[in-house]
Amino acid sequence: MLKTLLTELPLSRFEIDRDHATRALPNLFETLWADETTRVLAVNNGKALLASGHASETDWARDAQPVGGDLPAEHPKLAFVPASAVPSFELRIYLGFSISTTAVEPVGTRLVAAVLSDEAAHDLEPDESRWVNLRNVASTLDDRDAGAFTETLGIMNWHRSHTHCPRCGAATVVEMGGWVRRCPVQDIEIFPRTDPAIIVGIIDAHDRILLGSNALWENNRYSLLAGFVEPGESLEAAVVREVFEESGVRVVDPQYLGSQPWPFPASLMCGFLAHVDPATADSLLLPDGEEILDVRWFSREDLTDPERAPLLPGSASIARSIIEHWYGGPIAAETW
Repeated sequence: MLKTLLTELPLSRFEIDRDHATRALPNLFETLWADETTRVLAVNNGKALLASGHASETDWARDAQPVGGDLPAEHPKLAFVPASAVPSFELRIYLGFSISTTAVEPVGTRLVAAVLSDEAAHDLEPDESRWVNLRNVASTLDDRDAGAFTETLGIMNWHRSHTHCPRCGAATVVEMGGWVRRCPVQDIEIFPRTDPAIIVGIIDAHDRILLGSNALWENNRYSLLAGFVEPGESLEAAVVREVFEESGVRVVDPQYLGSQPWPFPASLMCGFLAHVDPATADSLLLPDGEEILDVRWFSREDLTDPERAPLLPGSASIARSIIEHWYGGPIAAETW
């Protein structure tokens, strides 16, 4: 079960060796920029550059297919350009080296992410349709590109929120290939952080699944219940607490299914299945009224009925994978 679910999580895939030891080399980026084989993934405002000759982001989002099956022959590819093509940048991050045997670049190619200003991005590629959002293309990228894009967004978002020391407010300095920021005043190293969150498929005695609608969403948009793990709390305890807080439902026996990074901005989504506590099975559904406005039980028929089906999470999310894992296969339903 675990293996099947993990193969369907678009953002958990990777074909990059992060090559931790190389991050500490002196003059790392000068060496990489002098190497003609180095390739750079350019990123601007959270979007990466799509290789030329591919359809636009809108086309790929519309035609996205589940990752569990074979990718189409002409699936989208990210543009990894020579370092000489990126003369200016705001930040560089050493991603590691490619271990993909199917990518254009050979195994061992060093990969760097470069965060560009709007002006630099326009100079590199003025066609805005070639700058793509990870949410829209994740399920159709190959393993190497999906992993590179996810890694880049995660570390890039951390840099944005850690430009200054949390102790004294001094500007921090980027080191270790973009994987450490150091405070020159306190002389302390600040490392990237990831916020653990749980997301739960809740099943009742009638084999229905519980979905909730967030206060910020449009009408008829539903997903699994989820929430952040609090300090001093296990993942399983967070499942029980969050589900009760958001729905009034008591659950038992949370079973871990798998995890997926969610760099929007810095979460690790830990997926579970849990069942309603038989002792409280008849309790009323009580959405918290602030974050969750509505919670409903859905049968498999409800999710495919044209008149009753809700808008479900997109194919890039672990929520969609867990729902389809319970359903028993892909669901032909509208997504948000």
